[in-house]
Amino acid sequence: MDQNFAGFQLMRFESECSEVILGVDGGTTSTVCVCMPLFPFSDHLPDPLPVLGRAAAGCSNYNSVGEVAARDTLATVMEEAISKSGVKKSAVRAVCLGVSGVNHPKDEERVFNWMRDIFPAHVKIYVHNDAVAALASGTMGKLLGCVLIAGTGSISFGFTEDGREARAAGAGPVLGDWGSGYGIAAWGLTAVVRAHDGRGPQTMLTSRILDSLGLSSPDELIGWTYADPSWARIAALVPVVVSCAEAGDQVANEILNNAVQELASSVKAVVQRLSLAGEDGKGSFPVVMVGGVLQPNRSWDIGSEVINSVLKTYAGACPIRPKVEPAIGAALVAWNFLLKEIPANGHG
Repeated sequence: MDQNFAGFQLMRFESECSEVILGVDGGTTSTVCVCMPLFPFSDHLPDPLPVLGRAAAGCSNYNSVGEVAARDTLATVMEEAISKSGVKKSAVRAVCLGVSGVNHPKDEERVFNWMRDIFPAHVKIYVHNDAVAALASGTMGKLLGCVLIAGTGSISFGFTEDGREARAAGAGPVLGDWGSGYGIAAWGLTAVVRAHDGRGPQTMLTSRILDSLGLSSPDELIGWTYADPSWARIAALVPVVVSCAEAGDQVANEILNNAVQELASSVKAVVQRLSLAGEDGKGSFPVVMVGGVLQPNRSWDIGSEVINSVLKTYAGACPIRPKVEPAIGAALVAWNFLLKEIPANGHG
């Protein structure tokens, strides 16, 4: 679309906008909020999608940073997005939050209550795991299909048209998200320690990881790791593991192959539990691919390998790499929920 026309469209939305919706993608590494106009309800979304304001902050997973810090991060990022949009908080009609760490109805209730302290009763509030926002970024707000997220953490999450849902993995590093960035890097660090003490084969990972961390000996890895064992800090070593695999290191290749199988098995588990491929297993369904581990700009393409593994079992899997960010997906979920709730001829 012509940029001048797109700019005109955005100005038109801004001038006509009396109500807005917020979409929040709250992850373990960062939290993003977008403020979008409540554009007219129809079968066709505007292109490009108008974003009035966007703000970013740190972690909002209360399992990682605690309830007070998580709540403050969510409140701050929403306030900033509203402020950048040039609208008042009273203009907010609905908020959809996809937040890492929301894994149970009690988690949803906790975050919902935080929002009720911020927004009045007429504002619609929808709370989900951040996987929902990621799925919606590929399906443009429709909760149907499966999403695979593989960044610092990993999770597969699926929805059916009748509202059933299922998840696999996403339980954090202690409980085995081994296909995640953290899992890959932790395997890499473990391989270095095993090679050093004679329990495992020698590997290029030793010199590459030590160089990247400015360390002189594998013995120093213990102090480095436990000085700050945060998930994102460990996961930052994924590119080193990938580069070693691309250089032909057998240990690094095995780590990535194991990660592929972990990620693919989580997708297959969700598809099977929800019968997303139909009774015969041959039906088509979207698989939305999100997260730095799945980015296709490497010769060792983890995302493509995962899809190839899934396709061997479910030939109807249709991979989607989203064109919008998860926060926009969350906002579109709110828009779709409102669309279902309002009378057909108005805003309700």
